[in-house]
Amino acid sequence: MNQTASAIPPFAGVQAIPRLSAEDAVYQKISWRIMPVVLIAYIFAFLDRINIGYAQLQMKQDLAFSDAIYGLGAGIFFLSYLLFEVPSNLLLEKIGARLTFLRIMVLWGLTSAATAFVTEPWQFYGIRLLLGMFEAGFFPGIILFLTYWYPSHRRGRVTGLFLFGMPITGVLGGPLSGMIMGGMEGMGGMHGWQWLFIVEGLPSVLLGFVLYRLLPNKPLEAPWLNASEKKLVQSVLDADHKVDVKPSHHGKLSAALADPKTYVLAFVYFCCACAVYTVTFWLPTMVKSLGIASIASIGWYTAIPYIFGSVGVLVISRSSDRFKERRWHVGGTLVVGAAALFASSFFGTAFVPVMVLLCIAAFFIFGGGSLFWSIPPTYLGREAAAAGIAVISSLGILGGFVSPTLIGWIKGVTGSIQMGLGALTALVVIGGLTILIALPKSAVRVGASDASTAH
Repeated sequence: MNQTASAIPPFAGVQAIPRLSAEDAVYQKISWRIMPVVLIAYIFAFLDRINIGYAQLQMKQDLAFSDAIYGLGAGIFFLSYLLFEVPSNLLLEKIGARLTFLRIMVLWGLTSAATAFVTEPWQFYGIRLLLGMFEAGFFPGIILFLTYWYPSHRRGRVTGLFLFGMPITGVLGGPLSGMIMGGMEGMGGMHGWQWLFIVEGLPSVLLGFVLYRLLPNKPLEAPWLNASEKKLVQSVLDADHKVDVKPSHHGKLSAALADPKTYVLAFVYFCCACAVYTVTFWLPTMVKSLGIASIASIGWYTAIPYIFGSVGVLVISRSSDRFKERRWHVGGTLVVGAAALFASSFFGTAFVPVMVLLCIAAFFIFGGGSLFWSIPPTYLGREAAAAGIAVISSLGILGGFVSPTLIGWIKGVTGSIQMGLGALTALVVIGGLTILIALPKSAVRVGASDASTAH
């Protein structure tokens, strides 16, 4: 009791301020220590992944690349990404998160910067394949890393906070990319899009060393937690895993591959990825089609839907934790978001209705897509987490290949992306129904915070 009472020192003259429980106080400390670092790392990771969407506004013309070449290059990243996710996550369990994230961020930062020097389609495809290979493992590695620290009833919010980096990258990355491309054009004899890859890629190398320095692998290795705090965290995690849905033998890769539910989750994530990467890769082109000519202005206008997307991540994840419900919060929001994205294609160059619909789409697509990742760690359990998360991510991330490639091809053939958006919407509706029908409510456990905080 004294430990709980002293968690927050009272302010003079204020007696009614509610006290944090001992568990809440420890997790507040943990979140302040690791989540800002993780969030910043993901912002740079996602920036290096989507800046191709802004670069193509210049590089397609400079290099004589068609929409089909761009779409394939944007999507081919995910093929090599798929192949190396599972090995990376299994390696993370052996060597720890710090070494894994250092390797990933240094290599992907250097590769992203090297994109500035491509001149031929085959070079473009090759550098994107390398980028996918080097970045593979970062996202599922972070999802796995969070399970080492947080029990299931806290995971929806922290997962949402981590994935908050996705729309925030759009808010910051749009104006930043526009300013780099517009302001550095011709500097040093290089185009603005070349400077874009260099300026946004190299900081990831430095950030890799920052993560290595600041992130402990697990709570027991955290120098800023005392012995009683480490014991409390471990007891919370142990209590949480006692009610894991899957037994420990499911932890092997072969068992994860043999479980049909793994493929159900992978398909749902595939639909999530199709929706998310349609927005990230094609939003600058959609904004440009509204009659916005200036690269800098396109960057600023693309930030508006991403602002709504960032709000959606926070609102939907908090709502899901509050109501202790995952399936409708994921499936329903993705369907609404995809429908709004499709509807935006019917208004031509009408700026206001198109922007409103793009904002609605971003709110629900990013909100539902980020919340999805609170489901697999809870459903799969402790033993299956490393292999299962990576398998789901590896298979599902193919949506990042399919959506830009398909839409790029359709746009090249028809001159419009409307039919591509229609196909995307139909696919996401199927994904939303899948998570509601094929995944039973009992498999998507959300821990009861009241019970698990009584220590």
